Amino acid sequence: MPAEKSPLANHQLFHTADIWEARAEVGRAFCPHDLRITRRSATLDARLHGAPFDRTGLYYLDYGTEVRITPGDLESFFLVQIPLAGHAEITCGREEIISSPELASVPSPTGKLDMRWGDGNPQLIVWFDRSSLESHLGSLLGRTVRRPIFFSLGMNLTTSGSRSWLNIVDLMRREAEGPGGMRNQPLVTKQLESLLMTQLLMAQPHNYTSALLGEQPRIAPPAVRRAMEVIEGHAAEPLTVAEIAECVGIGVRALQEGFRRHLDTTPLAYLREVRLDRVRKELLTFDPGTETVTAVASRWGFLHPGRFSLAYRRQFGESPSETLRS
Repeated sequence: MPAEKSPLANHQLFHTADIWEARAEVGRAFCPHDLRITRRSATLDARLHGAPFDRTGLYYLDYGTEVRITPGDLESFFLVQIPLAGHAEITCGREEIISSPELASVPSPTGKLDMRWGDGNPQLIVWFDRSSLESHLGSLLGRTVRRPIFFSLGMNLTTSGSRSWLNIVDLMRREAEGPGGMRNQPLVTKQLESLLMTQLLMAQPHNYTSALLGEQPRIAPPAVRRAMEVIEGHAAEPLTVAEIAECVGIGVRALQEGFRRHLDTTPLAYLREVRLDRVRKELLTFDPGTETVTAVASRWGFLHPGRFSLAYRRQFGESPSETLRS
């Protein structure tokens, strides 16, 4: 697609036939990744246009030939990738789709991402900061979002909800392409970004959809609630499932089934989430010069630094050291 007719043409970030430059520039805009041309005789004709806002951003990306892109885990952001023509094979975690102008892809940050963009497959990409989207979901739900958001990988762009979301994307694109516009009005930008996030959360299925749409959750029975209280009150202690079950007066299997049925988790997974929350609160409080991540993690029962760091990043979208420095 010629640059003068492509979206956000007045916001060109690069245009190159060099694969190393393309990989570096796209990596700078999104994240480090591997980029390969799939046919030896093919010539790259890559261009990226971008209009980043505060919590979101709009991008147009075209490689001009078939490529394979493997970024792994996105970790700190969500993407909605909308093909303007052609097709792309998208794999994220255990899901795989053939993306097209009628089916966008919504890879979640914690699933391994592997993509093959076909020849003639320019895409309009909507970027969302992960912590901002999860915080926005929490404000809609009226509670803290403890577990990551997992979207269904394929987004049907022909539904009424998706079309409404696309209308917001188109409005933001036209504003970005015009002179001045909302980019010079932070309050307007913030409101449109909130609307963009709300409509995405309403239109695209994810693991919080039932709660967001007001379906009544099952009320946890007294034994499960007491177990939650035990965990939250003794999270720094070396608790076992057997000890938690004994405290509330039920068997281990009954406790595990209660957590699975009513909280969609396990007692130990809930304990880990509580401990991670406590670690984060301390890291946000302490001075990096007076406290270390290892010391805080150890106080809350995390004795394996590598596993702790991985679990922390999955829950909060950043490393513990980044939290401490902030």
